[in-house]
Amino acid sequence: MQRGEVRSPVMVLVLSLITCGIYQLYWIYKVSEETQSHLGLNTTSPGMELLFCIITCGFYTIYWHYKYSKLVAELQQRQGLTPDDNSLICILLTIFGFGIVSAMIVQSSLNKVWDAGYKI
Repeated sequence: MQRGEVRSPVMVLVLSLITCGIYQLYWIYKVSEETQSHLGLNTTSPGMELLFCIITCGFYTIYWHYKYSKLVAELQQRQGLTPDDNSLICILLTIFGFGIVSAMIVQSSLNKVWDAGYKI
């Protein structure tokens, strides 16, 4: 199975700001797709995750950041890395309007998995 894409957390921030949040929606889709694929999950599709984020005016995004912080920690544990459970900080950042910082944290944690050469 192919590893996920290593993305610069700073570029996630910059592209999200430049595109007024459109890149962050794309990022949510791609992270959902890559994470679910590597964990072998067949839960909510990445498209539905994105749709929920949009139709709930961002409220689902709070849950999304919590859920994927936990899933990334599981990926790290499976890889033999020390898991970073950033779910609480990600929820708080997203609630208080700093979801983009939460996205940077999730991407940074996910990059550790991809850099370690994720193996099944």
